[in-house]
Amino acid sequence: MTQANTSATGRRATNVCAMTRNVALGIDIGGSGIKGALVDLDAGDFASDRLRIETPQESTPANVAAVVGEIVTNFADELGDGPIGLTIPAIVQHGVTLSAANIHPSWVNCPAQQIFADALGRDVVLVNDADAAGVAEVKFGAAGGNPGLVIVTTLGTGIGSAIIYRGVLVPNSELGHLEIDGYDAEKRAAASIRTKEGLSWDEYVPRLQRYYETVEFLFSPDLLVVGGGVSKKADKFLPKLKLRTPIVPAELQNRAGIIGAAVLAVDESGH
Repeated sequence: MTQANTSATGRRATNVCAMTRNVALGIDIGGSGIKGALVDLDAGDFASDRLRIETPQESTPANVAAVVGEIVTNFADELGDGPIGLTIPAIVQHGVTLSAANIHPSWVNCPAQQIFADALGRDVVLVNDADAAGVAEVKFGAAGGNPGLVIVTTLGTGIGSAIIYRGVLVPNSELGHLEIDGYDAEKRAAASIRTKEGLSWDEYVPRLQRYYETVEFLFSPDLLVVGGGVSKKADKFLPKLKLRTPIVPAELQNRAGIIGAAVLAVDESGH
């Protein structure tokens, strides 16, 4: 199923050649949907409607690349030869995916960036999804203008993380897999666990407290940002956390991955 919808700001797409604007294409590959939009890199927001296509049930590299190709084709006229950034729920090192979360296991140790480049006939930049979201929040969102060490966490099915120091991404941090009290952290503190175990907010807060106080002790960040769908209810838990570090909800919500992918595409491609 294919869906086109407006950005969170309600702005409609404008058919202006990408060469006249600071625009890139961001595509966010998830376990259930693959979403893409043109991004205005001056405004830090969508420059087009978002297009969503369901992730193939057999989410192999070839099948996912075919869907990504559909999205690129949809925006081809507006994009021109502008850069393309892709996010994926995997560790990405030098274009190779070393893990696979909620996607087909054949992504593990896969030369994914080259597969996308070959399928599309053009260069792309492939990055971890949490890293992309973190970059977007630092450049345009809740951590905008912070000159120090920022850690952005995404509470969802697991816990994603991004570390940005003085505006520079330290990739593939995977802080959801810290071992805390004998548990993989996301097995206790992910938002999905709260739902699965039927925890009230008051029951969930101690788990978040233990997680974030550990992250704080290990890294001494200047700012913590909490993303994921649960951040829409930040008032239920953030005020109850006792930390030295300021902790705030993410601002870009489900736009962050696409925007961050576009930003990193420009940074890494040299456009």
